[in-house]
Amino acid sequence: MNYFNLFSNIFITKGVGRILINDLQRNEVELFPLELNNIIEDLNKNSIEDTINLYDKESQKFVKEYIAILLDKEYGFITKDNWDKNFPSLSYQFYTPNIITNAYLEIDNISTLSKVNQSLSNLGTEYIVIHYNNVLTVSDIKFIEQIFKNSSVTSIELISQYKEFHNELFFEEIEDFCERIYSFSFYDCNKIPFKIKDKYKFTISFVKEKINKNSCGKVDLQYFNTNLPKVLEAINYNSCLYKKIAIDINGNIKNCPAMCKSYGNIKDTRLEEALQHKDFKKYWSLTKDNIEVCKDCEFRYICTDCRAFTEQSHSSNDGLDISKPLKCGYDPHTGKWQEWSTNPLKQRAIKYYGI
Repeated sequence: MNYFNLFSNIFITKGVGRILINDLQRNEVELFPLELNNIIEDLNKNSIEDTINLYDKESQKFVKEYIAILLDKEYGFITKDNWDKNFPSLSYQFYTPNIITNAYLEIDNISTLSKVNQSLSNLGTEYIVIHYNNVLTVSDIKFIEQIFKNSSVTSIELISQYKEFHNELFFEEIEDFCERIYSFSFYDCNKIPFKIKDKYKFTISFVKEKINKNSCGKVDLQYFNTNLPKVLEAINYNSCLYKKIAIDINGNIKNCPAMCKSYGNIKDTRLEEALQHKDFKKYWSLTKDNIEVCKDCEFRYICTDCRAFTEQSHSSNDGLDISKPLKCGYDPHTGKWQEWSTNPLKQRAIKYYGI
């Protein structure tokens, strides 16, 4: 007897209408019909020969074709007899020792970073986004690199308003001392100022739209990506708010700058103190499996979540907002994307948020 063995790095997310096969080694995903999931489940319990015989003669042709696809995509391999029992499955547990892994800092004065850099290190923060509500200069970038030089922070993304001096010479000047800054995003840019080359060790993007708190929470295929830590985190925790801390433009400490609830202000509260508030972590364990509509979606483990802007349609017994993200236009029951902002069922929430 021959047995089909799914590689342990192949993770299948079953939606209400389709499945998403996630190759966690190659960081690739592909959509397939639900019937393939049924075949894979049968193959997990039976030999290939017995699995084929479970179906009528007309369907056996398609079963064989699906098995050929699984092998061609290198999603699995064939063994003889009962050898398949010797291959352990992948653990889906997720753990990181950091108290806080990422932070979003909205500031209008670069000196604000001096108030929080030590706290970020105390919490083990590795990744930060600095949304600078001012014009980013070379001296600002030098200051950012210097202040986090001996900190736990290893990756910094910068968001700033675009000005004409943000040209090739600007980036050539800063490249030598950019060690932690890996990404620049400039908004209010009507025209891309120069052809972005691959020679820089950081990424650069220019956008026309103004980036502000209302930009938060967009759900779109272009934002989906996959890797092992991302998927494991999404299986176990909230894919946006878990171990995240934020500071809004007024210095208020929050889960996200776009959320209303504040847990103190950096003028008189340390980040470590805000973290001790009984409600700060209340959304950390809310996975997509417990959010309405998302729980039926095949994309739920490679998609981000948003609790700042939701459809405001459902609450849990614990009082958590478990509504679908407002800015998602995908319906897993039809498998179709639509423009979310024109959906008549979302208009009440859109009006509430003033978007």
